[in-house]
Amino acid sequence: MLILANIIVVIVALLHLYFLWLEMFAWTTRAKKVFRQFPEHLFEPTKTLAANQGLYNGFLSAGLIWSLLIQDPVWQVYVALFFLGCVALAGMYGAVTASKKIFVVQGLPALIGIVLLLLHLFL
Repeated sequence: MLILANIIVVIVALLHLYFLWLEMFAWTTRAKKVFRQFPEHLFEPTKTLAANQGLYNGFLSAGLIWSLLIQDPVWQVYVALFFLGCVALAGMYGAVTASKKIFVVQGLPALIGIVLLLLHLFL
């Protein structure tokens, strides 16, 4: 169970590294193709805001990667649960305020990871 949970942690971390890249370095180029519903004329004026958001995604990714490097198995799970919880909450908030797709892409994988980690702890 822990191996599968760690695979999910890696997937979520990689997703957030992609979000970091997209929002910090490709906001006015590639992001236009990803966020098609966002008005094109707003990409340049929101570049700094997107970069800030990308930085936060990087912190989430760093925390998830850090959790995989922790030697104590109990603390490894606790740290992963914390960062997956942050991602899940962000996904739920995004679904309510912006697009349901955010929950599917961001929140659902985090929730799956949380369930797997909790099963590992209690089974």
